[in-house]
Amino acid sequence: MTTALASGPALTALDRCDRCGAQAYVRVELNGGSELLFCAHHGREHSDKLRDVAASIQDESHKLTDTPAIAPEEER
Repeated sequence: MTTALASGPALTALDRCDRCGAQAYVRVELNGGSELLFCAHHGREHSDKLRDVAASIQDESHKLTDTPAIAPEEER
């Protein structure tokens, strides 16, 4: 199993969690070739089980805490 920050195309606001429908920040590629998408919450909740069955995990949950470069100086 490989954990990567950007092993596939970047996740967008159109990618939705398969569990709850929120924006997906975690993509899990299964050994059989299919994939699952999870919000940060459900990605963390199921991380132990996912590591056991995943070929790779793309975790972009850091986007939730990154400050955009265009943010005003006082927000950085």
